[in-house]
Amino acid sequence: MHIIKLLAAFSLLFSTAAHAANPQVEIKTNFGNIMLELYPDKAPKTVENFLRYVKDGHYKGTIFHRVIPGFMIQGGGFDKALKQKPARQPIENEAANGLKNEIGTIAMARTSDPHSASTQFFINIASNEFLNYTAPTQQGYGYTVFGKVIQGMEVANKIAGTPTGSGGPFPSDVPEKTVVIDEIKLVTEGPATGATLPGK
Repeated sequence: MHIIKLLAAFSLLFSTAAHAANPQVEIKTNFGNIMLELYPDKAPKTVENFLRYVKDGHYKGTIFHRVIPGFMIQGGGFDKALKQKPARQPIENEAANGLKNEIGTIAMARTSDPHSASTQFFINIASNEFLNYTAPTQQGYGYTVFGKVIQGMEVANKIAGTPTGSGGPFPSDVPEKTVVIDEIKLVTEGPATGATLPGK
């Protein structure tokens, strides 16, 4: 019996350690907190880029400026005055990594240029298959998934359900009550990605 208990304890310890191997970050907002697990093995450049902004304090005081119920919530690029914050050079699209835009995943926002992601990200409130990678073409690149919500999905859903209207340069989808990202905090470091990012 003692041996069985030891084996069970070892198994639990091993699974916990394996889970903790990935970086974890906490998004602190005025609506509540959201905990994320990131996947540097699947999207090394994207995770490295995101954590670089986290460590630099870029996200402090930014907002979720675009929220659409049944779709996604997007933030990380604008301050409370809806002024866009400066960003480094964009990164390579890594959407062909096997990860899908499923409920609760986090992915990089971008323009029509597949390789234009920099600071903005979104959390999928639904499974958005049309955002997935299908081919290395302008239309098929998709949006890079690099992590998932492991705690606080109810907060993401609450943000998605807040009333919206126009604001700043946006004609719609801006929350009437500002959703502030107080900070994004690195909780668990995880392994180094070894990714090489473009300079400033």
